[in-house]
Amino acid sequence: MSLVFKTIQTEGIAELSYLVGDDDEGIAAVFDPRADCDVYIEAARETGVAITHIFETHIHADLVSGSRELCAQLESAKIYASGEGGAEYGFAPEKLKDGDRFTFGKVLVTARHTPGHTPEHMSYLLAEADHPDEPWAVLTGDSLFVSSAGRPDLLGEKHTTKLAEQQFHTLRDFYLNLPDHVMIYPNHGAGSPCGADIGARLSSTIGYERKFNKFLQFTDAKSFTDYAIKTAPPVPHYYPIMKKMNAEGPKVLGNLPRVPGLSPKAIKDAIEKRAGVLVDVRNMLAFGGGHIAGALNIGGTPILSIWAGWMLDPEKPILLVLENDDDLEKIVRLFVRTGYTKFVGYLMGGMKAWHAAGFPLERLGQMSVHELNERNSSLQVLDVRSPAEWKRGHVRGAHHIYVPELRNRINELDRNKPTAVYCGSGYRASIATSILKQQGFNDLWNVPGSWEAWKKAKLPVEGAGGE
Repeated sequence: MSLVFKTIQTEGIAELSYLVGDDDEGIAAVFDPRADCDVYIEAARETGVAITHIFETHIHADLVSGSRELCAQLESAKIYASGEGGAEYGFAPEKLKDGDRFTFGKVLVTARHTPGHTPEHMSYLLAEADHPDEPWAVLTGDSLFVSSAGRPDLLGEKHTTKLAEQQFHTLRDFYLNLPDHVMIYPNHGAGSPCGADIGARLSSTIGYERKFNKFLQFTDAKSFTDYAIKTAPPVPHYYPIMKKMNAEGPKVLGNLPRVPGLSPKAIKDAIEKRAGVLVDVRNMLAFGGGHIAGALNIGGTPILSIWAGWMLDPEKPILLVLENDDDLEKIVRLFVRTGYTKFVGYLMGGMKAWHAAGFPLERLGQMSVHELNERNSSLQVLDVRSPAEWKRGHVRGAHHIYVPELRNRINELDRNKPTAVYCGSGYRASIATSILKQQGFNDLWNVPGSWEAWKKAKLPVEGAGGE
């Protein structure tokens, strides 16, 4: 027997899912699949196993669950989801109870109810079938992370205190009662908003977390709750949408959405008819050098999934401007992961074709951190990082508006004053400057490198140990 254990990492949303099974028996299970689920079928094929079970740890808020999509592509697999904590679904998974067991050859999987992040949350102990009560690993879902724990506030304020108390008891009464050698495999890594400051490693052990994880050091529920709420990052506004979609059961697509190629004239007509939201996924420097008026710049790196979720309405179709036409499938995958499946089309030939058609361009200035420092007193400097990043230090005199709040707080800014925008690296600043451009700000600069470059240049820092 050879254990099949594969971690599938989805960058951007920092999601971790797992293929677990036995290649002698030729069977396996997938835990918490993402929406573009062909990766699991390919992993199963490579290891010579058939996927027979699809397990969910909880009703996800941060991404579209791929369970129904994966199940539709397999002949004999079933979906298993928690029946604890009052969970209700708009589809018909097999409902799990605390203590349910499943055997995959010599691999034993035991479902354990671990409420706190959500009421229905399940974790899964992994053991050898010959030693059923001696687990060697636990798939922790969004319950316990490396250096962190699942936030208890995603169902709203009226549920937070109860969930935090459940999370406290889950951590102390379940996880801390496991032996130190047990490996933990969480549902998220660093960068996910599902927990505060999740560690960079993708796995850990109970013993290591027992010693170093701050969330495991509390001895009373009140102090734990206060800490969990205080440290939680801002809740992305698309989380409730994802939660509802996953509870009802995401629509089975069958394939990635079709995105037709459109000529520059067709794109121009679609914009004039307001047929969709124009999203330019090129990098910030290309966007600044020339873009179509009214475009929102969300760069086509893996974190597009999260920032599309923050900035776009999933009910409004999207018009795409790409770096290269060959990037289309990669970009559509990133959108699909957070529920964006409606597309009017993409600009064939990209901005080169737009130029050749003789259509107008708009530009955004790019300002180095050194120039920002020299011109600071004559500028309206806008910091669009998260509140936690702001508190750790910022440019002297900067105004702080977290980029997802910008549209609602735009009247706090002076449209007539020269404005420079920075974030951590320039990615979010480019989103922000494209929004400001839409709103009539013309004397406007993005700051490439942003805070990372500012710190490396050893320029003055205000707040949190700075001046």
